[in-house]
Amino acid sequence: MVFAANARKKKRENSLIFTNQLELQRIEKADALRAIGKNPYRHYTVRDFNTAEFKKKFAYINDLEDKKDDKEIFTLIGRIKFLRWMGKAVFAKIEDESNEPLQIYFNKEGLGEEWFNHIKKLLDVGDIVQVSGYPFVTKTGELSLHTTALEIATKSITPLPEKFHGLQDKELRYRQRYLDIIMNPEVKQTFKTTSQIISIVRRFFENHGFLEVETPMIHPIPGGANAKPFITFHNALGVERYLRIAPELYLKRLIVGGFDAVFEISRNFRNEGLDATHNPEFTSIEFYWAHHNYKDLMDLTEKLFAVLFEKLELPKQLPHDGSIIDFSKPFEKISFKNALIKIGGIDALILDDKKAIENKLKRDGFDVKPNLNLGQLYAELFDNYVEEKLINPTFIVDYPIEISPLSRKSDENDKIAERFELFIAGHEFANGFNELNDPLDQYNRFAAQLEAKAAGDDEAHEMDEDYIKALGYGFAPTAGEGLGIDRLVMLLTNQTSIRDVLLFPAMKQLKITDKQENEGDNI
Repeated sequence: MVFAANARKKKRENSLIFTNQLELQRIEKADALRAIGKNPYRHYTVRDFNTAEFKKKFAYINDLEDKKDDKEIFTLIGRIKFLRWMGKAVFAKIEDESNEPLQIYFNKEGLGEEWFNHIKKLLDVGDIVQVSGYPFVTKTGELSLHTTALEIATKSITPLPEKFHGLQDKELRYRQRYLDIIMNPEVKQTFKTTSQIISIVRRFFENHGFLEVETPMIHPIPGGANAKPFITFHNALGVERYLRIAPELYLKRLIVGGFDAVFEISRNFRNEGLDATHNPEFTSIEFYWAHHNYKDLMDLTEKLFAVLFEKLELPKQLPHDGSIIDFSKPFEKISFKNALIKIGGIDALILDDKKAIENKLKRDGFDVKPNLNLGQLYAELFDNYVEEKLINPTFIVDYPIEISPLSRKSDENDKIAERFELFIAGHEFANGFNELNDPLDQYNRFAAQLEAKAAGDDEAHEMDEDYIKALGYGFAPTAGEGLGIDRLVMLLTNQTSIRDVLLFPAMKQLKITDKQENEGDNI
């Protein structure tokens, strides 16, 4: 036993993780628990209620004359968030997953003098405890648990941030999300709402006759969107593979196979920078609907928002990032070209003149890549003069065909695609279109993308010959759409950074100084 204890002590001395004095003291407390036959890391706990259920079930206690109901003993489990010793009695507060703090009271008489004295030395804020007792209301009117038994289920080693300042450092919150969730109940609520939103979206599409499917995450050819892929390597096959940019081409293969309506809620990966609305891995829903068109998709999307607002009980005048977004009216629809003129203030006379557009952009201080076609220049105008002005829900329709490589051309005007994007709060939320089902046209579009790639566009599509072959068997008239889940959650929870709706967002690697490395600072 002495040898084992010395070995543990030596191991701790060599640790680069738990090094400060408070952590070392708590490690000693864990050993002290073991020494009296108490495992500081129990493998099994039971409870009768969470704290929110306890408060709801026993709210009636306040109406009783003696302010208690000690006929039965109940067990709860929670993390100690507050601890106040008052001689032979203790008031503490525990929290659990329900985000409802509950006061507990225990004393020397209730726990027994020997165990109470141990607890007084060994219990800390941050410990997870299993407590049993009966409900009562204190003299200050607070429903509490009169504790008759207490066990330390998990001994915390690292102290929580102190109470009054909490965890404010954004960088630390994102890097140590577990700590963020412990200290900030509103963060936990955001992620509960995220789960609820995804559940509502899933039920919505199921109720409209869509089948949920799963398609590959690792692709032999990057495709489905214009984006730079992450590249990996398959050792057994000896070939490069690509993390999914989008599930689009696989989902459309399923429509070829005979499914009429499919959707996938999936993780996508794009090798791009980090900012308030972009993360290299993100969640979206893509859905494809045979025998429907892009106008049907716009109607369906509006219905989805209506259901989300109803289920989440959100106001139709939705506050977001200092603005009020009006969801009480039908979503506006405006063509891409008219948006440039009416919203962006672009002179209609320059829209057929590439050089005039380039000069306009350069005069206003925007960088312009060389050799852009007219559609790509329109996209530059839109990004710089229109997008941020689209606050209320707006469908931009009829995109230039040059920037819509998978969209069907309009029968009335072969220069535009039967496509829309939904913009809210100055950001794109959804992209949908009538799918290109002509295999020869699709082949020519892919060929044009290869030329763009050869000219330096590293986000252009690759040629997917198997997809062309699939179209050759017959792809029913279909409309498809992708909707960003993370941006949707940002909107509905009034968050302005995608990092606040991702449990573990991508972060730049920290540079550890020589001093930190030598001292083993916990980052």
